[in-house]
Amino acid sequence: MSEDYFEYQHTVGFEDTNLVGNVYYVNYLRWQGRCRELFLKRKAPEVLADIQDDLKLFTLKVDCEFFAEITAFDELSIRMRLSELGQTQLEFTFDYVKVAGDGGETLVARGRQRIACMRGPNTATVPSLIPEALARALEPYAANGRQLTGRPA
Repeated sequence: MSEDYFEYQHTVGFEDTNLVGNVYYVNYLRWQGRCRELFLKRKAPEVLADIQDDLKLFTLKVDCEFFAEITAFDELSIRMRLSELGQTQLEFTFDYVKVAGDGGETLVARGRQRIACMRGPNTATVPSLIPEALARALEPYAANGRQLTGRPA
């Protein structure tokens, strides 16, 4: 596994496909969410405790661009990188890579997800600074090894 992305590996199942036999588009978005959740579980568990308390991670925008079809039993690597880290919002990119048995790789889709950190009761949530534990956990996954700006020193 590369150090510049967080990886979620997925074997496509029949439940991921439509009547034609290719992967139904909504599943790409589900896999983005799954990748993000596993990142929190494995790399930032203290943030999960914060979510149980008061932190809310609102998905503001999500998209996915498709380059090639995939079908049942294809092996996928969903690779999440941090593309932007602001004070209250962050953005991830996701590369969906089909991995062949011989080790060859094909980029089949690329997605993005913009997230806002919020706190407060459901009827009165307000923007909140990105927790320091989350920012620290994300540092190794900055796209292209860039220094991210927008955070106070």
